[in-house]
Amino acid sequence: MTRYLTALILAATLTGCGFHLRNKLALPADMPAVQVDSAVRYSELVKILNRGLRSSGATVVEAGDRPAMAGKKPGVARLLVRSERWGDLPIAIDGQGRAQEYSLRYAVVFSFLRPDGSVIVPEQAVELSRDYVSPPQDVTGTTTERETLADELRREMSASILRRIDSVVRADVEKAQKAPKPAEGAAGEVR
Repeated sequence: MTRYLTALILAATLTGCGFHLRNKLALPADMPAVQVDSAVRYSELVKILNRGLRSSGATVVEAGDRPAMAGKKPGVARLLVRSERWGDLPIAIDGQGRAQEYSLRYAVVFSFLRPDGSVIVPEQAVELSRDYVSPPQDVTGTTTERETLADELRREMSASILRRIDSVVRADVEKAQKAPKPAEGAAGEVR
């Protein structure tokens, strides 16, 4: 009896605080497929974005599947990753002036276009950062930790980009649903 009461209280608490699972990524209904293009030739972010788009139900066209002459496939929306930048900023130094702690920063500039070239999500930048300790005497451990953080930042960047696309598309759908409909006359004619 106590377990059921505790479970009921926890469920009510989660409902009351506004917690809910995320929905699948929303893309415009008229979008048959998406292609992710990047300025970085072998970008790990592109692989993660493709995986995220596929798992949300989108049809993904790989960059190698497109026609070489046209540069883009007709009828395919494009997620353009214009730039990816990494940086390490020292945030703590020891008594000898050597960096002990760094902030790993990852910035991406992207935009999302419809198949006709019109903009769905305008060009914008997303920046993420993580701090890590880097003792000068343990270079191997620091490299491994930095690589792990870089992988984590790529996954978070992909999720952030897909959430931004989702929020813009959902806002457009809501705006279209709230738009006033033309008034109809008695005979069913539109005035």
